[in-house]
Amino acid sequence: MLNQMIKILDKLTPKSYAGIVLVTAAYITLVFNSLFLYKTYVAAVSTGHWDGLFLLSVPLLLFMLSCIFLTWFSLISFIKPLAILSVLISAVVFYAVVNYGVIFDKDMLRNMVETDTGEAFSYLNLSLLLYVVLLGLLPALILLRTKFTQSFGARLKSFLVINLVCITASAAIMGAFYEDYVSIGRNNRQLTSYITPFAFYTASYKFVRDKYFLPPLPFQLLDNAPSLLTPEQGSLTVLIVGETARAKNFSLGSYTKPTNLYTPELGVKFFSDVSACGTATAISVPCMFSRLNRQQFKQRLAQSQENALDIIHRAGVDVLWLDNNSSCKGVCARVENVNIATSSSQPLCDGQFCYDEILVQQLVERLAQQPDQQQTQHENKQKNKPASNRLIVLHMIGSHGPTYYRRYPPSQRRFTPDCARSDIQNCTEAELANSYDNTISYTDYILSRVIKVLQQQTAENLTLLYVSDHGESLGENGLYLHGFPYSLAPKEQTQVPLIYWSNQLANQNYNDCVNQQLAKPLSHDNIFDTLLGITHVATKLYQPELDIFTPCKQLQKVGQVIAQSN
Repeated sequence: MLNQMIKILDKLTPKSYAGIVLVTAAYITLVFNSLFLYKTYVAAVSTGHWDGLFLLSVPLLLFMLSCIFLTWFSLISFIKPLAILSVLISAVVFYAVVNYGVIFDKDMLRNMVETDTGEAFSYLNLSLLLYVVLLGLLPALILLRTKFTQSFGARLKSFLVINLVCITASAAIMGAFYEDYVSIGRNNRQLTSYITPFAFYTASYKFVRDKYFLPPLPFQLLDNAPSLLTPEQGSLTVLIVGETARAKNFSLGSYTKPTNLYTPELGVKFFSDVSACGTATAISVPCMFSRLNRQQFKQRLAQSQENALDIIHRAGVDVLWLDNNSSCKGVCARVENVNIATSSSQPLCDGQFCYDEILVQQLVERLAQQPDQQQTQHENKQKNKPASNRLIVLHMIGSHGPTYYRRYPPSQRRFTPDCARSDIQNCTEAELANSYDNTISYTDYILSRVIKVLQQQTAENLTLLYVSDHGESLGENGLYLHGFPYSLAPKEQTQVPLIYWSNQLANQNYNDCVNQQLAKPLSHDNIFDTLLGITHVATKLYQPELDIFTPCKQLQKVGQVIAQSN
């Protein structure tokens, strides 16, 4: 059996430089770009381009361009390593594109690079293994067995002939069908993102260029003297940054399944129309804390200037970031931050991930380390000293996929049957929805726990603000997970929940005013100024029109006066 397989491999093995180039280019074109070709044909048909010769020219042009790429980037002598690498990368990319609808652009590459090992391993499953073995490793083995003893001169001759033919043919095809290619390309710009593996190579080049080769920008202080408006008043703000939670699945909104059983009785406010800054954590988290809005946001520029946490901290607020996710993406670099250890010795952790309840434990422990707030505030008022003002950020793992079933404990497995596997495209629609909804329900439970912790504190201003970084696709239109280019992303990936609770809501007028803001269109662009407003920071950067609660601020002050008089 083994000998027969070896003989078959020997027959399939290319015997020359030209053979490797042509076979690899044909394999990449017909197998790994089958989805690209299909989408191109659909786009052509939808615009009335039924020209059979044009449709036939698309794979032929891609084949020619693949040959040119392989010859030039192999530097003649290294065609085997390049061909093997391209096939292996293409197998992984093809799996992600076909099964999850993922598009590999620069932002997706950044998200991949900045993920941790636990998240990376969560994508491993039998389906991926089969794709890589059958479409990647076996062809790579065939290429590896190639033995040719052509001289450098013979390979150079093949190089010149291949390029002469391919460049001439490509020019002829582009000349003959120029208007067709321009028309389809202009109206379907996303198509080039499906060209495998070349779109991946292009994205990798842009990511490496921006991250490692562009000179760093000088760090900029946006405000030299931020201050507290009411330093004599104590405040405790907990900002919870959710992960992969989409607004569509919150019963606090219009979702029919009861995914929010814990927080309604606590009087939370749910904002129903909030857009994320990006579709991946690596973009959304830095963007929501940046003074730059979504249209202005550039990773390199944002990293070179202060963010909301920096301004709030320098104004005199104690800032702490507690992370149960991969990282804070640089946002917490200049404030106190703690990454939760995922050691399996902790009852809420399994060695790779921790349930988000561990954030509640950490919050309680941190608050317990402070002296009695009521006594401290009283003493501070007597001595004219600033009261305690704190901002604690809890970064959840939330609904991070594809292993949704690992985001909630068995006690929170409310919706069954769920999808207890990472190849979620092989679960039924109901199973996948149940797993995801369990993560939302568990998130709601965490929020209720945090609110109850806040209710036990004695600061004059107690606030919880929850907002997710981005949403998630659960198979709608064949898309799964997140990270789609923003201009093409469905609402499932861009519409996120925002939940608010404050002890100031006890003031009926303030409560009514907040209710009037719930349906207003908001975005992550509002977070910067809303945080400044909640923490009572005075800065020239503050734009009150972007603070969600600006219309209700005067009513909040009245409520505080009434509370103090009582």
